[in-house]
Amino acid sequence: MTPKKIAAFALGPVAGAALGFIALPIITWFFSQEDIGRLAMLNVVISFSILLFSLGLDQAYVREFHEAKNKPALFKITLLPGLLLLIITLSALLYFDNIISRWLFEVDSLLLSLLVTVVVLSAFLSRFLSLILRMNEQGLAYSMSQLLPKLLLILIIGGYVVFAVTKNITNLVLANVSAILFTCVIYAWNTRNEWLLGIKENIDYSYLKSLISFGAPLIFGGLAFWGLTATDKVLLKELSNYEQLGLYSVAVSFAAAATIFQSVFSTIWAPTVYKWAAAGENLDKILKVNRYVLLAVIVLFCLAGLFSWVVTFMLPSNYNDVQWILIPCLGFPLLYTLSETTVVGIGVTRRSGFAMLAAVLALVINLLGNWWLIPKLGSAGAAVSTCASFWFFFLLRTEFAIYLWRPLPRFMLYTYTSLLVIGAVINSIYGEVYAIELKVFWLVMLCSVFVFFKNEVFEIKNWISRSKIKIQ
Repeated sequence: MTPKKIAAFALGPVAGAALGFIALPIITWFFSQEDIGRLAMLNVVISFSILLFSLGLDQAYVREFHEAKNKPALFKITLLPGLLLLIITLSALLYFDNIISRWLFEVDSLLLSLLVTVVVLSAFLSRFLSLILRMNEQGLAYSMSQLLPKLLLILIIGGYVVFAVTKNITNLVLANVSAILFTCVIYAWNTRNEWLLGIKENIDYSYLKSLISFGAPLIFGGLAFWGLTATDKVLLKELSNYEQLGLYSVAVSFAAAATIFQSVFSTIWAPTVYKWAAAGENLDKILKVNRYVLLAVIVLFCLAGLFSWVVTFMLPSNYNDVQWILIPCLGFPLLYTLSETTVVGIGVTRRSGFAMLAAVLALVINLLGNWWLIPKLGSAGAAVSTCASFWFFFLLRTEFAIYLWRPLPRFMLYTYTSLLVIGAVINSIYGEVYAIELKVFWLVMLCSVFVFFKNEVFEIKNWISRSKIKIQ
């Protein structure tokens, strides 16, 4: 993929994150901490629905795209089973007297139940439609489809403030549903040529069976992965309260800045590495990419450790603890991204059961950790448990991939990531007590990259110099 295409894919996540930093403080100032916690539960349900009802066929679409002769037919055959199952499930839940809104928000509301139904369907369709743009390397369209809804959300929230609209959970959910529904409409328009052709295609049931055999283990792996990313929020709701959940969700939202890196990398990496595998070339580059990603992970953790205090100037005083728990919240996006460079062997060998096993084992660790720590530490306990769990997830994926495919140097991987996680955990629990000592720790870690990654730093410096010369 050319630098121009990479920049096109990066535009959406980067600009979207910038807009998110505008929207998030506004929401914290004008909506209650409890309602922000309730909104976090909506996001949990959305992610759960996408992972469960995709049936692993979204990953099958990515895996088979470059080898499929009829790509519109591939899209239809991977979308339809999960979509039909999701519609049936949502229809059944709506039949039971607002069970959706009562469980999610502890509010008995038909409108909220209907809004949740709309947003779940929209997010599910957006997931599959976005894959068309990703795999066809339509970076600009992909980015604009992510960027415009964020603008809409800011306009709606800004309108609430200007016109003194009632700031309750219904209007907060309505703003988010409008943005996600708009996303779906944009994706549908940008991919209309592909899915319109797909509608006319017949379903090859033998092909569907082979895709399901690949995707089936990913259903359970997807559920386990959802548990990794959602157990903290669900157990905060059950073992603590919506206030702690709201505090934690704001920290996670700030840590989501790291998802710029995760989103851009994952968008580019999956199609590229499978293209390499299909052609049997450039496999040596995987090791080089791994080194660069590890370098980026170290730098981002360290910068967060040094400058997390900045967020206190953007939020109300009741969110001051966000600065401490923000750092372990980086564990999910950064360690997951790093694991994407080491897990290649599982995808290449199509042994997806090992991906499921890694997720299940990490989920068990997360469940036990959250159950033990949340009653004692609240949101900090959730952050610590999830960060540690994602380190184990990264380790398991790496070891399984090595077992299935080819060896990978990992001394530096495990040493640095262990130190980062330990630093993040201490920061979350004792950050206020040992603030100066922890700043020194993060600074030393940051400086160490100039010793252990000097070749990569030198190459980055040369690349920047060449880019400046071209611009001039």
